[in-house]
Amino acid sequence: QVQLVESGGGLVQPGGSLRLSCAANGSILSINNMGWYRQAPGKERELVATIHWGGASNVADAVKGRFTISRDNAKNTVVLQMNSLKPEDTAVYYCNVEIRWKIYWGQGTQVTVSS
Repeated sequence: QVQLVESGGGLVQPGGSLRLSCAANGSILSINNMGWYRQAPGKERELVATIHWGGASNVADAVKGRFTISRDNAKNTVVLQMNSLKPEDTAVYYCNVEIRWKIYWGQGTQVTVSS
């Protein structure tokens, strides 16, 4: 069993910053990938950023240069540092982890960027 614990969402003004954290808890032997997706009302869920446990990362063009993703292998945790936030970043952000060929999703955390 795997549980993803998300934190860090909330309301922030344009240009502000938020840090999202996701920790994978449970019977975990090996993580392959971990990262964040987001979904705004009326839109498809889209990739924000992912990082392979070997180190390679993939960041969406829409957030490149503003968001950074990092990991802590020992703690099974991924962090998304979001800077220079824009209103179009408003969405529910979902943590995602691939563990031994299986995909797990967090419950989602709301990020709202508004003045």
